[in-house]
Amino acid sequence: RIVLSNRPDLCEYQCNGAMAAAKAYKKKPIDIATAVVENLTGDEMFSEITAVMPGFINIRLNPQYLADYLGGMQKEEKLGLEETGHGETIIVDYGGANVAKPLHVGHLRSAVIGEAVKRMGKFLGYNMIGDVHLGDWGLQMGLIIEELRDRKPDLVYFDESYTGEYPAEAPFTISELEDIYPTASGKAKEDPAFKERAQTATFKLQNGYAPFTAIWKHIMSVSLADLKKNYGNLDVHFELWKGESDAQKYIPWLIQDLQDKGLAHESDGALVVDIAEPTDSKELPPCIVRKSDGAALYATSDLGTIIEREKDFQPVKYIYITDKRQELHFVQVFRVARKAGYVKPETEMIHIGFGTMNGKDGKPFKTREGGVMRLQYLLESVNEEMLKKITENQKAKENLEISEEEAKETAKMIALAAIKYGDLSNQASKDYIFDIDRFTSFEGNTGPYILYTIVRIKSILNKYHSMGKDESGAVIEAAHSASEKNLMLALSGFGAMMENAYEETAPHKICSYIYELANAFNSFYHETKIMSEENEQIQKSYIRLLELTKSVLEICIDLLGFKAPERM
Repeated sequence: RIVLSNRPDLCEYQCNGAMAAAKAYKKKPIDIATAVVENLTGDEMFSEITAVMPGFINIRLNPQYLADYLGGMQKEEKLGLEETGHGETIIVDYGGANVAKPLHVGHLRSAVIGEAVKRMGKFLGYNMIGDVHLGDWGLQMGLIIEELRDRKPDLVYFDESYTGEYPAEAPFTISELEDIYPTASGKAKEDPAFKERAQTATFKLQNGYAPFTAIWKHIMSVSLADLKKNYGNLDVHFELWKGESDAQKYIPWLIQDLQDKGLAHESDGALVVDIAEPTDSKELPPCIVRKSDGAALYATSDLGTIIEREKDFQPVKYIYITDKRQELHFVQVFRVARKAGYVKPETEMIHIGFGTMNGKDGKPFKTREGGVMRLQYLLESVNEEMLKKITENQKAKENLEISEEEAKETAKMIALAAIKYGDLSNQASKDYIFDIDRFTSFEGNTGPYILYTIVRIKSILNKYHSMGKDESGAVIEAAHSASEKNLMLALSGFGAMMENAYEETAPHKICSYIYELANAFNSFYHETKIMSEENEQIQKSYIRLLELTKSVLEICIDLLGFKAPERM
């Protein structure tokens, strides 16, 4: 393996393979390294290649070779990245919102990480199918139905003698619905009789009782319209808007099949499947597929969903994105699916468990009153912060004329970059502090800094073209300075980074890469007089290099799920 050198003063790349090879070849590492270097001396790729004790190979690239490589990247649609997907289907399960409840900050991470993972796979040529997988079938439905009965007892759904058509119009708005559920939930904790009514209503709904099915359809249509709007504000989109309810028709067959295959057995009245294997380092409890009262569970629902997905899509891979506390649940579900033969042995099943988004106090992010913050309010507060910064910046630069409409639109774009980059720049499994001041800063490793870099490049290119100049036919020349070569080396790493980030389903690697690339560009920009360069050929080469930098940065932020404005 060749890696970027951590000692750029000595070399640009290094290879330590001779150290590992020494044992296999029964030779000194330095002898192997020297033999490799002898074979490669004179190759046009290198300006310098040397073997150093105890067996490292140090490499510097030939500046002309590097420039030609970047020129080749610029001609390719995906900058020379090889598509590994070939249209194979991958399902990403990354929403997990509950209907009848607003999205809150706990839904942010699955949405943001899932969208980035899906876009990365699509860029590499896979047919990516994102499924919101709604919670739309549990006890909350019975709670809503019974609370609705208490509030509006005269509705036709509660008249047992009614035989007509049910109204097309929902008997509640989204704001009423968002009040009904928490009220009902609180009531069920205090009033056992109400809870029992809700359980009965849930049972009736799940067994196809027509009046409650009609109410359920209203809940779904009102909720979905609101969820689509809120996910849309995050620029998060799903190909499938399926829910737990879609899996229900497969469950009776699934239970029977697990029993027929001898996989499911009774334990304390419940039906369970043993999943433990001799190689496990810790004890794993069996997967419960039916409770003692006959009710199905999340595991049963997830297995039913897998059966449906296999029937409809035959994916080569499943990626589930949820809170990492659900890790055991997915170990159980994946093992049952494999044991029962519902997925092919070669089908990959991955669970990305993410950490918590915390406030500055290190505890899960809450409102000032201590409640769970709605996602909409979080977005609005970051938008306001960005608009304030843009307005202050405008006052400081009196010549910057920007309409109120453009300022609002720009603030929205930068706020989304601040939130998404703030989340995605952390390894998914780690908790992180949501720090609005740091995330909205235009300096440091932040979304606004990346956008500011892109806008700076756009501004130079616009200025160049507004002078009536044209770089067509020009090519990127060999680097004229160390900072230019550093920028070129950073650009050349795009393909390897993308493959690695996808392979490890790690959007944070894209963030690390573009932060380094933005720093390399800004160093080059500060050290190079691009617009006042007198040699026209060299200036055209600079402009070509800027265009490639802009392409790479824009592709990367699009994969992370945000865009750059025209100016800031």
